[in-house]
Amino acid sequence: MTEKERRTGRDETEDERADRMWGELIQEVRVAQMGVQILFGFLLTVVFTPKYDTLDDTDQTIYIVTVVLGAASTGALIGPVSLHRLVSGRRIKPKAVEWASRLTFVGLILLLATTACSLLLILRVATHDGFVPYLVSGVVVWYLACWFVLPLWTRHRYTE
Repeated sequence: MTEKERRTGRDETEDERADRMWGELIQEVRVAQMGVQILFGFLLTVVFTPKYDTLDDTDQTIYIVTVVLGAASTGALIGPVSLHRLVSGRRIKPKAVEWASRLTFVGLILLLATTACSLLLILRVATHDGFVPYLVSGVVVWYLACWFVLPLWTRHRYTE
């Protein structure tokens, strides 16, 4: 086995690896983009409903924060597409993959925050119960476990 094969685990050039990683990243981004765009679209409509005017100041603040987080998440998760389009053909794909990956990670963090805030607002309005923050915290812990803890544990456990 050559040094390159030991390092990458595949017999591929840097450009081939960047092409493969770009394809994988774009598939991942498609899933996240769909979720954030649907969530953000629904959030944008809330302010135009009669119910919005009846929300107390705290709930309206949670809504505004949620919309801003949704917008930021949407930007971060669409960013890799724009990045690729603007640097395509410049022979910097490995660097573009690195930056697109970072944008995607930031987008996932923002999506987590958007989802948590959305859930907080919905449950506050729907139940008016004091257990809502605990329930939302439990969901956030579940997301953290699914999105970050399990992948990082797998990475640590099975990487030589």
